[in-house]
Amino acid sequence: MDFNVVETRGHRLGRSVWHDRVVFPSTSPEAGRESWPAGPHPGPAAAPTRGHPPAPRTGPATTDGDHRERGGPRRARRSGEPARRSEDEIDEPEEEVIPPVEVRRQLALTIAGFAALLGVGLVLGAQTSGPGNRLPFAFIIFGVQLLFVLAWTMAMRPPALLVVAGISAAVAAFADIAAVQSDVAGLAPLGFLAAGGFLAAVLGQLVRRVDRVRVTDSLGATLLIVVGVVAFGTLIVLSRIPAGTQAITVCLTASGVALTVARLTDAVLPWPRLAPQVPRGAAGVVAGAMVGTLTSALLGSYLVAPFTPTRAAVIGLVAAVTAVLSDLAVGYAEAGRLMAGEPPTMWVARHMQGPLGGFALAAPAAYAMCMLFL
Repeated sequence: MDFNVVETRGHRLGRSVWHDRVVFPSTSPEAGRESWPAGPHPGPAAAPTRGHPPAPRTGPATTDGDHRERGGPRRARRSGEPARRSEDEIDEPEEEVIPPVEVRRQLALTIAGFAALLGVGLVLGAQTSGPGNRLPFAFIIFGVQLLFVLAWTMAMRPPALLVVAGISAAVAAFADIAAVQSDVAGLAPLGFLAAGGFLAAVLGQLVRRVDRVRVTDSLGATLLIVVGVVAFGTLIVLSRIPAGTQAITVCLTASGVALTVARLTDAVLPWPRLAPQVPRGAAGVVAGAMVGTLTSALLGSYLVAPFTPTRAAVIGLVAAVTAVLSDLAVGYAEAGRLMAGEPPTMWVARHMQGPLGGFALAAPAAYAMCMLFL
């Protein structure tokens, strides 16, 4: 081809013709594309410029797998989702192993002895009561109530401790007087005294600003202390009911035997452990309830009507289970306070709390069973 002709044609056609290749423009999608040699597509970065050959590729060819690997994190970053980590990169927190609390044999034997003495004192005190002669039993009950107030206030430490202890002691005295001198033996006066004592204790805690902050958290502790001292007064009311003294003997004997056997079993065989932080075993709880029920059935065979071995076993079972479970609940509460970081309280008060709480809860249970079965 004559180059002069090409130049002439280029000048003649102007911009509508490529002067170096003599190609007419086209609106087709394939316009301006040249045939490429066989091999991977060079991509848009390697497109040739006008008058220059295409630049050689210096990096490795990118495969479809590379696009998928690179596209995954990019898509995650575009959508705001974090990239997934492998299982080896995830740090799982290790569970802290809490060593079990050691069961002290001497302490378990001491608590068992205290429970036995407390049960004997209450049963013998009930035998001294009679028509027109209930003051000796009332004095014994009042002494136990003072022990209850001392142990539970020192162990639970509610706000305004002295105020709560003083109001509880006053409520105990008024409950005993009402139980002895009321015309009709009933629990209504004791219920009114419990409600009034609880309100007075709460108001006493609201007086000081320092104690006012903890009043909401201590409502349960204040209620337990006030209701506990009033619960012992139900024994005086029960002694005024026909067959009530015998019911006290059966129920409190079953409760005392159950508490004593449970603690003795913990000193010998505290297994299986109910909780690592509670130095108690399930064998003691079960054995105490069973031996207490058996003791009440034996007493029922020697007592006069309306007692029978079956009735005595039923009311003894309720009293024994109530006392043992109450004692166990006190242990759980003490473990919870220690785990919460609260400082331990007085040693004597802390370990007297369980048997006293067991007898306090067994007293209204004995009254209820006497009303239902006898």
